[in-house]
Amino acid sequence: MTNAYLKAFGMHVPERVVTNQEIGELAHCDPAWIEGVSGIRERRWADPESSVADLAVEAAKDCLDRASLSAASLGMLIVASGSGASGFPGPAAAVAAALGLETTPALDVPMASAGSLFGLALASKLVEFHGDVLVIGAEKMSAVIQASSLDPNTAILFGDGAGAALVSSRPAGWKIVDAVLHTDGQFRDVLTFDWKSGLRMDGKSVILQATRKLPSVIHELLERQSLTPAEIRAFLLHQANQNLSLRVAKALNVPEEKVYSNVARYGNTSSASMLIAAAEWSQTHPAPGPIVFSAFGAGFHWGALLARPA
Repeated sequence: MTNAYLKAFGMHVPERVVTNQEIGELAHCDPAWIEGVSGIRERRWADPESSVADLAVEAAKDCLDRASLSAASLGMLIVASGSGASGFPGPAAAVAAALGLETTPALDVPMASAGSLFGLALASKLVEFHGDVLVIGAEKMSAVIQASSLDPNTAILFGDGAGAALVSSRPAGWKIVDAVLHTDGQFRDVLTFDWKSGLRMDGKSVILQATRKLPSVIHELLERQSLTPAEIRAFLLHQANQNLSLRVAKALNVPEEKVYSNVARYGNTSSASMLIAAAEWSQTHPAPGPIVFSAFGAGFHWGALLARPA
């Protein structure tokens, strides 16, 4: 693998807090039930006027500030989002323009939940040719769930936000060691969204497959590197729901606290969630040790990435 390093993370979440009481009234369900089935207590919703690109720009600025770099130093921009407006161009071009980038290549990864993981893996290969690559996961899931009548099984889960990671060819932070990515298109109709038909999800199938595939791909990755789950400092996962995180911890036979979770405060922010988690975790856990990123999403797409202290 090309030498690639995770130099910094960043994040942005909207100011508006939507509690279980509020979403429960909108979706006609009990607030206590929401927390019981998902572990979510609140989520953030963006203003109606805010776009996916607006959220992404704020996360990008936070990441660049933490890295003490200017946007002009970027060699490439990757924006992952499953909730960007339909049609083209995607949000990457708008983000590039807002950051003042006039010729820097900007790539859209239109992938829900697993998009930022795939973006990190792609960036780890591209730094050899482009230098610093900024990967952003940005989602406005409040617009997705409100595109049709609210379904209590899905409306309770989602929030808005953006996370970012700076991948560099220069040693810093964590070195990306290896990544494993998978796709199984047989399940492509189990979790889908378009602006005309709304969000459609077979929750039981999604959680069943995620519960199996996340531990499996993490074991696959670690075995390739002759590591055990016990040797990993933290597992930074897509924040789907708390019950899934607990199941992954159990399957890996690691303490629950090793699987970082902030889903209670932000809900499921799809492709933004893993990098939001990384941005928070990295601010409060400076101690060295290998970390694993892992995500599962519509498609189905899933995978895992390993990084060690540089």
